[in-house]
Amino acid sequence: MLPNLGETRSSLKSDHLLQTPDTFIRTPLPGTAGVEFIVHCGPRIGAGFTMMTAEFSAGGLLPDLPGDIQRFVYLVSGELEVCLQTTEQAVHSVQATHRVVRGGFVFVPAGSPHRIQAKTAATAVVIEKSFIAVDEKITKVCAFFGQEDDLPSEPLGGDPALQVKRMMPDGTAYDFAVNTMTYDPGASLAMVEVHIMEHGLLMLEGGGIYRLGDNWYPVTAGDFIWMAPYCPQWFGAIGKVPAKYLIYKDWYRHPLAK
Repeated sequence: MLPNLGETRSSLKSDHLLQTPDTFIRTPLPGTAGVEFIVHCGPRIGAGFTMMTAEFSAGGLLPDLPGDIQRFVYLVSGELEVCLQTTEQAVHSVQATHRVVRGGFVFVPAGSPHRIQAKTAATAVVIEKSFIAVDEKITKVCAFFGQEDDLPSEPLGGDPALQVKRMMPDGTAYDFAVNTMTYDPGASLAMVEVHIMEHGLLMLEGGGIYRLGDNWYPVTAGDFIWMAPYCPQWFGAIGKVPAKYLIYKDWYRHPLAK
């Protein structure tokens, strides 16, 4: 049998990346145990955040982060236990343990000690970003848990064939958003978008055609896409089943904020 002769759908341009599973390379990261990471994007590619797939063995451990880093975790499969440590009245330290199952998610704000451990083999999307403060008067950002199935579904732009579920709270206290978007077969975005926000996107189900810059790509479940600010972008679902993806964007901050 001949080798693949260097063929892949993966593509890297100045303003976007399509990364397909045949090109994924797994790596360990310091401080973790029993977890391998596929680092999809980060500062080395020009992204202002890091988005990874974490593959846990049973018992695999993800420790907490340096002071200004926020973390969002969405569970694709398996079961995780998340232990959060909070300080009450600046005296007592309290630990709360939460179980996260498929479709569950957790947000941990910067400076919040925590531990994430796999109860079974598990796969999760992990998004990490330095927090950009906007106003000292804003209420303290708090950790929270959720389940995607429990969230309300909203039609995008009034189109019932394109449904959005928002996992992060609205408001200026939070400097990024994470949504799932589900397209009926044949549904598409109403326009080509060009905007200041950057995106990280993981295809979860189905497939379709993505326009990125001046390029058109077939995409399917398992593919990852990074879109730089102002990258022209458009998606249309193709096939007999709905297409669904998880998408990150930065927002609610002035363009000059650091």
